[in-house]
Amino acid sequence: MSADEQGAPPPRATDLALLLAGEHSNPHRVLGLHDGQIRALRPDAVAVRVLLAGGAEIDMERTHDTGLWTAEVPDAAPAAYRFEIRHGSSTVVIDDPYRFPPTLGELDLHLLGEGKHRRLWQVLGAHPRQVEGVAGTSFAVWAPNARSVRVVGDFNSWDGRLHPMRSLGSSGIWELFLPSVGAGAHYKFEILTGAGHLTLKADPVALAASKPPATDSIVAGSSHEWSDEQWLARRDAETRLDQAVSIYEVHLGSWKRVPEEDQRPLTYRELAEELPAYVADLGFTHVELMPVAEHPFTGSWGYQVTSYFAPTARFGSPDDFRALVDALHRRDIGVILDWVPGHFPRDDWALARFDGTALYEHEDPRIGAHEEWGTLVFNYGRREVANFLVANASYWLEEFHLDGLRVDGVASMLYLDYAREEGEWIPNPSGGRENLEAVAMLRELNEVVHEAHPGVMMIAEESTSWPAVSRPTDVGGLGFGYKWNMGWMHDTLEYFSQDPVHRRYHHDELTFGLLYAFTENFILPLSHDEVVHGKQSLLGKMPGDRWQKAANLRALLGWMWAHPGKQMLFMGGEIAQSEEWDYDSSVDWHLLQYPEHSGVQTLVRELNRCYRSEPALWERDFTSEGFRWLDASDVESNVLSFLRLSADGTRVVVCIANLSPVSRSAYRIGLPSGGPWRELLNTDAEQFGGAGTTTMDGTLLASDVGLHGLNHSAELTLPPLGVVWLCPGANSDTA
Repeated sequence: MSADEQGAPPPRATDLALLLAGEHSNPHRVLGLHDGQIRALRPDAVAVRVLLAGGAEIDMERTHDTGLWTAEVPDAAPAAYRFEIRHGSSTVVIDDPYRFPPTLGELDLHLLGEGKHRRLWQVLGAHPRQVEGVAGTSFAVWAPNARSVRVVGDFNSWDGRLHPMRSLGSSGIWELFLPSVGAGAHYKFEILTGAGHLTLKADPVALAASKPPATDSIVAGSSHEWSDEQWLARRDAETRLDQAVSIYEVHLGSWKRVPEEDQRPLTYRELAEELPAYVADLGFTHVELMPVAEHPFTGSWGYQVTSYFAPTARFGSPDDFRALVDALHRRDIGVILDWVPGHFPRDDWALARFDGTALYEHEDPRIGAHEEWGTLVFNYGRREVANFLVANASYWLEEFHLDGLRVDGVASMLYLDYAREEGEWIPNPSGGRENLEAVAMLRELNEVVHEAHPGVMMIAEESTSWPAVSRPTDVGGLGFGYKWNMGWMHDTLEYFSQDPVHRRYHHDELTFGLLYAFTENFILPLSHDEVVHGKQSLLGKMPGDRWQKAANLRALLGWMWAHPGKQMLFMGGEIAQSEEWDYDSSVDWHLLQYPEHSGVQTLVRELNRCYRSEPALWERDFTSEGFRWLDASDVESNVLSFLRLSADGTRVVVCIANLSPVSRSAYRIGLPSGGPWRELLNTDAEQFGGAGTTTMDGTLLASDVGLHGLNHSAELTLPPLGVVWLCPGANSDTA
C-alpha cells in the first residue's frame, strides 16, 4: 500500500531535509511510492532498479549525494514492486520496506497507551511474519521522546541510514517491517535523542539475545512442540495451598559442569537430561531457578537483568530452555523462576535512559536509583512501565509454561526509604514511606496472573512486617500466594550455629516463629543468599567436630521438613557441601564418596518421601489448627516437641528434636492416642551417616499416662543432635 493510499500528502522540502538528516519521524511519508514516483534511501548502492510486478524494470536516478534514489513510474504502477540494488560486484533483490502498512493495529496502540496490553511481547520487539504475502520481520519499540529511531543489524551492515522507522503518533511506538529478515538476525535500535545524541540500544522486548559479552538482540521464533498439556491442566485444576511443596533451588550455571571441557556449564539441553532425573530421585516437587533472563555480568547471578524477555544465551536458545521446562514437567516437577522487577542495571546499551530520558526509571535519583546496588528503580507509576513488567511476568508463564514466579526484592519495592538515609528519599503524597505505585503494580500483577493461571505460584521475597503479603487483593493484601519466611530462616540458622552448650540461651529462636507462622502463607527458605559472601555453607555454619557438624545439619533438615510452611533448599545443601557456593564452579559432587555427605543426601530423599506421604505435614501449613506444641519449654535439655495434624484430624506426625550432643533415655513425651507408635524418621539413623541410636526397642506403646495436655504418653530414647518423627502404627507397617 502506498503512502498516497494511506492519505499522506506528497513530500515537502522539509520532509526531504529531515529524512536525509536522519531525523524524520515518518520516513514512509517520503520513501516508497507517491504520486507516480518511487523513492529509496540506499547510500550504499552504486545502482538501483525498480522491478515492477508486471515485469517492467525502471532504472532509478541518484538525486541526492546522501543516497536518495528516485524513479518515475506509470500512474497505474502496481503497489507491489521490488528493488534490484547493486553494490560494486554484488547485486541483491529486495522488497521495499516502505511500501508496507503498520503491523500494529489501532487496538494494540490503544491498549499500549492505556498500559493494559497483556501480551505486549507479541506486538513490540521483533517478530518474523508475513505481510501482504511477503516474509520478513516486524520491528517495534517504545521510545516516545526520541527524535528518530532506526533499526540496524547484520542485515544492513549496522548502517542506521538504511532503515529509519516511523512513529505511530502519540503512542510513542516506532515501527518498521523489513522483508527478507528472519529468525536469527542480530539487531539493535539506533536512537537519536531529543538532545541530538545518537545511542545504540538493545531491544527491551527482544525474545533472544546474544551470549555475553555481546549485547545484540536476536530475532527469535519458536518451533518447540510442548508435551505437558496434562501437567498444565492438572496444575490449574489443583489450585490449593494445602498441597505438598518441597523446592530445590538451582543456579543453572553452577549446578554441574563439564570437567573435560574446561569446566563449562551444562547447556539447557544437557540439564534437561540430568536435572529432572536427579530432582525426581530426591523427591522434590519443584525446582526454583535463579534468574534466567539475560544479564551481562555473570557475577550478578542473574539479578541485574538487561533483556527481560530473553532467556540467557549462556546455556542455549529459548527453545532449548523450553525443552528443559518440558523435561521437568514430564517428571512431574514444577518450575518456579526468580523474577527481578525491583531494579535494573545502568548499562548504556540497555534500559537506562532508553530514549535519552528517564523512560523506565525516575529522573530523580532519590526515587529512581538503588545506590546500594548501583542500579535503577522502575517507574511503577508510569502505565507503560507497569505494563512492561506485568506483561513480562505473563510472558514467562505463558511462553515457557512456568509454574510460578518468585518475585525478588519485594521489600525494596514497597518502601521509598529502602536502604536510604534521611533526606535521600521522597515521601509519598500522604507523607508516608510506602511506595504506593509499586503496591498498585504488584496487586495488578497478582490479579492478572491468578486470573489467567490459577494454579501458578506467586511468591514474594519480602523480609519486613508488611501486612497481608500473601492475602488476596480484595481484602487489602498484595495478592501473592506465598511469602518467604526470612525471620524463620534467620532465627533458625542463628540457633543451629550455636554450640549446644549455649543453645539454652537461644531456645526462643526456634519457638518465636510459631507466634507469627500462620499470619502468612510461608515458605521456609534455606536459599543461596545464606551460603555465600562469607556466611559459610550450611555444613560450615554448624558447630562441633566433623561428626557433630553433619549431625547438626541433619537435625536442621529434619526440623525444617516437619515445621509448618513449605520447604526450599539450595543446591549443595542436600549433599552437605563443605564450601560456600561459588557461582563460577560446580557443586562438589565428589563429596558423595564420603558417608557423612552421601548420608545427608539419603536423608533429604527420605525426608521428601515421608513428607509427601503424610498429609499431616502439609495440609494445614497455614492454620494453627494443624500444629500443637507438646513441649516448647525444655530449655535445659535443648529438646523441643510438637505434633502436626491432617485436615481431617486422622493423620498425625509427632516431631521431637534433641539438639544437645548427648542421647536422652527414658524421655517421656505426650501423645494424642494410645496403642502402637512407630518411628517414621530418625536423622541419626546409620543410613544417613548417624550413630544409629534407636528411639525404641521394637514397637513403641503409648500408655494411659497423661502428659503435655494429652491423655497418653510414652518413654523413648532421643538420639544426640537428632530429630525423630513418630506416627501411629506398628513398625511392620513401614514401607
